[in-house]
Formats: sequence, C-alpha cells, structure tokens
Amino acid sequence: MHCPFCNEVDTKVIDSRLVSEGKQVRRRRECVVCGERFTTYEAAELVIPRVIKRDDTRQPFDEEKLRHSMRRALQKRSVSTEHLEEAVQLIMHKLRATGEREVSSQIIGEMVMDELRKLDQVAYVRFASVYRSFQDVKAFNAEIKKLQKDTK
Repeated sequence: MHCPFCNEVDTKVIDSRLVSEGKQVRRRRECVVCGERFTTYEAAELVIPRVIKRDDTRQPFDEEKLRHSMRRALQKRSVSTEHLEEAVQLIMHKLRATGEREVSSQIIGEMVMDELRKLDQVAYVRFASVYRSFQDVKAFNAEIKKLQKDTK
C-alpha cells in the first residue's frame, strides 16, 4: 500500500480490526519513511460473472430472474422458501467460485436443473421441458426415464 502522504511503497500495518459485522477489515498503517499514519479498509470482492446468452449477447447476472424461474418451476409443489433460497445461494456461490468474468446461460441452466432435481423431480421436469424445448411427449418420457435411472 502506497503512503498517501509521500507515495512511499513501504508501509506497515500497526493494527487490524474487523468492522461491518466481520465483512471488512480496518487497518491502521504507518509509513516507514515519513511516519504518517492512515487507515485502510479491506473487503472481499465477490463478483458474479456476466451472462452470455444463446444469441451471444451479454448481460449482468440477475438473481431475481434466477429465483423467479425456479419459483415458477416449483409452483404448487411442496418445497419451502428456505430450500429454494438455499438452492439460489448455492448456484450463486458456484458462479462466483468459477472465477470467470463471463459464463454461458447454458451453464447456469444446468446448475438450475441440478438443484431442481435435488429439490423436486416434477419441478425439474417442468424446468427441463422449457429449458431444453421439448417438442413432444417422447422427449418428456426420455427425460423421465433418465431421471428414474439416475435415482435408482
């Protein structure tokens, strides 16, 4: 950290404390050249990657859109709001963990299907039918047979 007074590169930390309910670290620093003291704040930068759509356009990740699509698949199913929120947070955690600046919508769709498969099989098939654009009953049957085989 450069000293804001003399622009020296070498500074030392003389005190560190957690602030903002543990979401930030407050550091008191001292310049080893001029002796001036100053405070810095450090926080984790948790970035959700931008979404690359099928038509190659890019847009910011929309947590509410994710939640809405999952809620719609779970409509009239006995899955609690808490379980839905856990799944949404897990997907967001996985997206952050990729470390990528951009991620394709297909990857997000697969993550959603994985979580819905764990929550409710009917909701999974509902989402998969729209996401994969099932054209006929054969596609539904194939997905259901695959699901049955995976759960055995």
